[in-house]
Amino acid sequence: MIGLRDSVRRRHVAAVVLILAAALSALFRVVPGLRGTTDHLPAGLSDTEFWKLVSDLSEPGGSFISDNYVSNERTFQRVIPELTQNTRREGVYLGVGPDQNFTYIAALQPKIAFIIDIRRQNMLLHLMYKALVELSSDRAEFLSRLFSRRQPARVEHAATARALLDAYAGAVPDDTLFARNVRDVSAHLVNHHGFALSSGDLTAIAQAQRAFFEAGPELRYAFPHRWFPSFADLMLETDDRGGLHSYLSTDEAFRLLKRLETSNLVVPVIGDFAGRKAIRAVGRYLRAHAATVSVFYTSNVEFYLFESAAWKTFFENVASLPLDDQSVFVRAHFDTGPRAPSEPAGARSATELDSMKAAIGAYDEGRIHSYSDVIARSSNRTTEDGSNLEFGIRK
Repeated sequence: MIGLRDSVRRRHVAAVVLILAAALSALFRVVPGLRGTTDHLPAGLSDTEFWKLVSDLSEPGGSFISDNYVSNERTFQRVIPELTQNTRREGVYLGVGPDQNFTYIAALQPKIAFIIDIRRQNMLLHLMYKALVELSSDRAEFLSRLFSRRQPARVEHAATARALLDAYAGAVPDDTLFARNVRDVSAHLVNHHGFALSSGDLTAIAQAQRAFFEAGPELRYAFPHRWFPSFADLMLETDDRGGLHSYLSTDEAFRLLKRLETSNLVVPVIGDFAGRKAIRAVGRYLRAHAATVSVFYTSNVEFYLFESAAWKTFFENVASLPLDDQSVFVRAHFDTGPRAPSEPAGARSATELDSMKAAIGAYDEGRIHSYSDVIARSSNRTTEDGSNLEFGIRK
């Protein structure tokens, strides 16, 4: 009899657990604020924790066709209103490439960000930015350090982004200031933070600093090709409604970035999107902290992945990430496939959104075969009445 009662009791407890689990699952679906919690993520990382995370998550570095000191995507801000309306703040941000990520970070205010790029140089570029942001009290000082130009006397603390960039466009490059900035960045990373950077790493960072020193706000993706947007152009681009969101648009945006950098919460990772380690390792870290991905900015990396079977590994890597119904891809493409009617004439690039879970579902069901399929998913998200097919929102 005792055994029978225990068996009945165990079945009863199991049934209650299943009912509670189902109720909680339903509650998470009904109440968006309960989904994708990031409460278990750290409020900050020590220098040792940060560097261990960079090292442990990274793969051996690979190569790319260009230096990528700045973006070549004019339209990357156009999706920000939709993102901020439908993506939770204090989530988890994943991205690729240089400092356009900072604009998404300033707008979305994630709790932690991982920048995953195949090039070791990109990791070093982000360490350069980290040092410059942390050393600067405001936007004007940041631009002075970035371009190695004396701060113009007429620049006010609350100046607009255009006024700041115009002022530095007319400033003269200063060799003495450049040499000091190179020393300051090196000392800040190695002596202040204690990061184990080699002499080759420091040389690569200095080379990046020289590129900004020589070109100033006119630095371009492939300087001096004129059709690529300059650093200044990118900082002054807007969304479709004319809103400016760049991390240099306001002191508040810059301070938010500075807080995250100072807390070691912008983590640059060396990783191939089609590699077997970096993306999956980030996923394991997030699962260990009960966190889900909010946004994954992929730029146009998938274009290159579809040149071989590597795209399949990428989708398998993404499927290993902790996702929910709000997790979204931000994709860029260049004069390829369908284009949204709102794209500015002559923009050359387009930026679109796509549900990550829906994209993985399409991959699992065999509905993705080419890069055009991926872009078509992102470009054709809405019905004629403007309702979003993937996110259930109105545009």
